[in-house]
Amino acid sequence: MSRDDSLSNVSGDHRDTAGLDAFSCAYGNSSLPQSTKHSEEPFATYFNEKITIPEEEYSCFSFRKLWAFMGPGFLMSIGFLDPGNIEADLQSGAVAGFKLLWVLLLATILGLLLQRLAVRLGVYPKVSNVLSCLSLTHIIGMYVPRIILWLMVELAIIGSDMQEVIGSAIAINLLSLGRVPLWGGVLITIADTFVFLFLDKYGLRKLEAFFGFLITVMALTFGYEATRPGTQGHVRASCSGCRTPQTPALCIGEPVTQCHTTCSAFSRQVNRNNKQEVREANKYFFIESCIAVFVSFVINVFVMSVFAEAFFEKTNEQVVEVCQNSSSPHAGVFPNNNSTLIVNIYKGGIVLGCYFGPAALYIWAVGILAAGQSSTMTGTYSGQFVMEGFLKLKWSRFARVILTRSIAIIPTLFVAVFQDVEHLTGMNDFLNVLQSLQLPFALIPILTFTSLRPVMSDFANGIGWRIAGGIVVLIVCSINMYFVVIYVQELGHVALYVVAAVISVAYLSFVFYLGWQCLIALGMSFLDCGHMVSISKGLLTEEATGGYAK
Repeated sequence: MSRDDSLSNVSGDHRDTAGLDAFSCAYGNSSLPQSTKHSEEPFATYFNEKITIPEEEYSCFSFRKLWAFMGPGFLMSIGFLDPGNIEADLQSGAVAGFKLLWVLLLATILGLLLQRLAVRLGVYPKVSNVLSCLSLTHIIGMYVPRIILWLMVELAIIGSDMQEVIGSAIAINLLSLGRVPLWGGVLITIADTFVFLFLDKYGLRKLEAFFGFLITVMALTFGYEATRPGTQGHVRASCSGCRTPQTPALCIGEPVTQCHTTCSAFSRQVNRNNKQEVREANKYFFIESCIAVFVSFVINVFVMSVFAEAFFEKTNEQVVEVCQNSSSPHAGVFPNNNSTLIVNIYKGGIVLGCYFGPAALYIWAVGILAAGQSSTMTGTYSGQFVMEGFLKLKWSRFARVILTRSIAIIPTLFVAVFQDVEHLTGMNDFLNVLQSLQLPFALIPILTFTSLRPVMSDFANGIGWRIAGGIVVLIVCSINMYFVVIYVQELGHVALYVVAAVISVAYLSFVFYLGWQCLIALGMSFLDCGHMVSISKGLLTEEATGGYAK
């Protein structure tokens, strides 16, 4: 088969190559040659601003170079610290005590390994070779699968934005002692989008510094709660008797940050044709990611420890008595019965205020507000890259953030106006389940792309990483799917079971299709059935030029 024929088979028509940009070309389109007709205009993202890496003689470690690479890892760690994960932490602590800290640690380690793959994809792939992008068409497939995949990714982004809205609205309500209603807090969150867009005009490093500031606020506020008398505890690596539905909350949504992680890797000026520089960039990015993930892990431990030590196995009656003795205006929030205390990010602040004084409530609310605000721009950038990649729509950040926030606010505002805070916080659990369903659509492509030699060359995953990564992806997806089933079973309505069954069949069918395409791309040509060309033959070479094949 000639090279021209193979290109024709791989790319198909012009339309069918668009979707793969979301996971490869869109991440580094600023690196595409300007002669390419699809690169006449640069993407309107801050990643066009490159951070210069100081030139020094090669050494094992340099703090100057590490400082230059600092930033993307903390942007990535926001995925571990959104209001949904914070609520999962406090619920796990209150229900299971310290028994689930080992689950948090395991989930964090798995998330770090997946982030390493995402960064490697952003550092090395020679996306200036358009044909390397075309060779990944196997992953996205034809027009309909591409649109479905785009919708799934958008659902995850919008779900994350809804959690930011919910967390911020509840924090504002707590800080104002209820004077600002929940629906008012939802509307106020519109303003924060413009604040971030304003900060973005001042440059990448200042924006990264602001993210660092928000993470510092979370560390100080939640750390303060953890150091209060009566909240110091210890780790017990067991899970006997803990309620099953609470276990997955630590894992759900944490690893799904590859999109902006891969994108942010392009913000550093790295000569991707120099293997030594690529290795060095991978090293410093990984060190920085370890630091950022460790900080996020400590913050999550702070939250879980507070509620595990102080409120584990507490009853509503005990909490009501303490709140009444402290003259808290929120004592009526809890039913006066002997049922086990069930907390969320709203009740969590109230309980802290009752036990440790008003200052604890305000500090908790500030931490939740910081957690909510920190996820705003990560979702904006991820959504912008996804839209540009899948649909080739180059929207400005202003237009993109207005679209995302509008979709996120409408259902949240509806619940805030016509329901109570219980229903609003209950949306966080649903959104965690929703985001767990999106895991395969991030994990499968990221593992596949980093395993492809036409993309990663000498930096492609070896057989060990492929097997280990495949096992991790399978375990993570299986665990989350299991707990989705648990969540559905708690709905307790036959009609909902039927709807869930239909959706599950369609969902699993598409995941199977995506996995099948990925296996073909990884070289299992016996699965091809004659419909696609295996890229493992290495027919697409760097010497080929001329843009998209027709």
